[in-house]
Amino acid sequence: MELVQSGPDDLKDLLKKVRRIEIKARGLTDQLFAGQYHAAFKGRGMSFAEVRNYQYGDDVRFIDWNVTARFNEPFVKVFEEERELSVMLMMDVSASSGFGSHHRSLRELAAEIAAIIGFSAVQNNDKIGAVFYSSQVEQFIPPRKGRSHFLRILRDFLACTPTHAGTRTGVAMEYLGKILRKKSTVFCISDFIEPSFSDALKIAGRKHDLLLMRINDPMLCQLPDVGLIKLRDPETGAACWLDTHQKKVRTHWQDHWQSHQKKLKLAAQRYGIDLAEFNSSSDVTRPLNQLFQSRGVRR
Repeated sequence: MELVQSGPDDLKDLLKKVRRIEIKARGLTDQLFAGQYHAAFKGRGMSFAEVRNYQYGDDVRFIDWNVTARFNEPFVKVFEEERELSVMLMMDVSASSGFGSHHRSLRELAAEIAAIIGFSAVQNNDKIGAVFYSSQVEQFIPPRKGRSHFLRILRDFLACTPTHAGTRTGVAMEYLGKILRKKSTVFCISDFIEPSFSDALKIAGRKHDLLLMRINDPMLCQLPDVGLIKLRDPETGAACWLDTHQKKVRTHWQDHWQSHQKKLKLAAQRYGIDLAEFNSSSDVTRPLNQLFQSRGVRR
């Protein structure tokens, strides 16, 4: 991966941005998300904790026959959930992530979402790692515990200059399938403006607890009526002129976008994968709250 060659002022601005995101995300985590995160995401299974005397209503399948024979009275095994998770952030750093028609870019929106997830994981003593991708994998950061490790992920993400402009989420999912041997909780954060990656989605969803976090900008969803404008695709460089005064032009743009959105939503539903929607013009807390609460109810 290549990082921006930053001067002192650029580095200072980057660190300020990371610090600002950290303060906001940690406040939200402390107030809203730490408990919800704990309830929403399961550990790796159940581990043996202790034995105790049998009580009426206990499952007889958990009787410890060796201890029962030794003390001549029934004892049962008690299990507890292994809470430690490995959380992976799959984060889109393609050229389109720099777009933003409001006060923040899609890259900055993704960083805020990742920060809430990351600091929730840190508070729960979970490992967290990251994959930054464009049309190829740009950087892999192995899962580790701790605040300083996650701050490194956040800093590298905001500073990352991809070697390729395009987006291929399927390539990143295939890569993740090769390097992660154990089941992990994977948050994929992207605008998902790309050809279908349904097959990779299906495979990754079977192996891991996969969640799709789609990030949008109002300008991507609906063109404003501002007359003749020139649009350029940051990933391909292709450019065109559009007359936004024409209602049919604006309608065609909106219909195309909604069709693209619908395809991803249907694929997620087909494979039982959670999908959350975020917009650069609104707060991230509501969709995250809905996501965490719905998963907590399903447990």
